[in-house]
Amino acid sequence: MSVRQEKIASVIKKELGKYLQQNAVVVAKGAMVTVTVVRMSPDLSIAKVYISIFGGKNNNESFDNIVNQSKLIRHEISKIVRNQLRKMPELHFYRDDSFDYAQEIDKLLQ
Repeated sequence: MSVRQEKIASVIKKELGKYLQQNAVVVAKGAMVTVTVVRMSPDLSIAKVYISIFGGKNNNESFDNIVNQSKLIRHEISKIVRNQLRKMPELHFYRDDSFDYAQEIDKLLQ
């Protein structure tokens, strides 16, 4: 990844993380959402956002809600970073289940 891609990814990760924590009740139905990784496409038009979801009643429902509201989330983030980025990339959300995987392995080892 180029330096520019990394800089943009870090700005998006920071601001998106803040936004998802402040608006967890509306966006993620009360679940705690953490942005683990943001990867930019080479042309900077798409940001692949990997998120972990904890503590919700139904984490799949929370994830689906985030995906359904991705255009609204993109709009809100673009207002925050408008002085740092010329064009806000599309946000594609993916579940980062490495934490769940680690817990499963830990359970198997015990």
